[in-house]
Amino acid sequence: MTNLTNYLDSDKDLAPVARNRFASFSWPWAVTWVYLVVILLLPISALITKSLTVGPEEFWRIATSDIALSAYDVTFVTALLASLVNGIMGTLVAWVLVRYDFPGRKFIDAAVDLPFALPTSVAGLVLATVYSDKGWIGQLFAPFGIKIAFTRLGVFVAMVFISLPFLVRTLQPVLQEMEKEIEEAAWSLGASQFQTFWRVLLPPLVPPILTGVALGFSRAVGEYGSVVIVSSSIPFKDLIAPVLIFQRLEQYDYAGATVIGTVLLLVSLVLLLLINGLQQWGRRYSLKN
Repeated sequence: MTNLTNYLDSDKDLAPVARNRFASFSWPWAVTWVYLVVILLLPISALITKSLTVGPEEFWRIATSDIALSAYDVTFVTALLASLVNGIMGTLVAWVLVRYDFPGRKFIDAAVDLPFALPTSVAGLVLATVYSDKGWIGQLFAPFGIKIAFTRLGVFVAMVFISLPFLVRTLQPVLQEMEKEIEEAAWSLGASQFQTFWRVLLPPLVPPILTGVALGFSRAVGEYGSVVIVSSSIPFKDLIAPVLIFQRLEQYDYAGATVIGTVLLLVSLVLLLLINGLQQWGRRYSLKN
């Protein structure tokens, strides 16, 4: 009987503590949910709701119109090519920054983040100036009939520029954590440098490389500021989907703009699921090895 009384008394003493803990954790959760609803869920819901007011048939007609399909092609295909190029060159840049020590390395390392800090309109202005027919780089290709600025090739260059940091910054921490003793062990067993890279170093780098490629691709798909300046934004030539949305808004075609925006939103959600899947796969791969 005494033990039971002591247990009940101790339970009464713990009850206020539990209530206080619950109260302390309820406010952060409430603030978080309210913030996410106001900042994310309400705008997304408004976009989808507005696009559905046109009806399924009209929605499909706008989403699959010739100009929309052309904009999707320029946006997604060019963004994919830019992210794949950065998958190779970004890996090389990250490897050099981590494995080599040379004069100016810290400056180059800091310059990789320049697309993050630079306003996209300024980036587009710089790219249009440098890659124009009279620019520093554009004038080298002009004699061969290759025009970069104000073409789809200029869109590609802009997407490469703004998506490069995603690959480098995703891969750098992984390279820094890799132990050089693993390479030395492979060399001591008779493996060549190529075999060591292909069979020992590359497998753990594949998940972060794919994650960086997916992040760069999603960033390139949503790019507007730099592309609108470095391209001519002509339909069926180099018009991207974000610029098409802006053009629809200028024409007061709000329904058409929301339909194109909803398509981009759905693609972004798919990319988000892909990125999360790649990150989970990378964590499982790291735990296994």
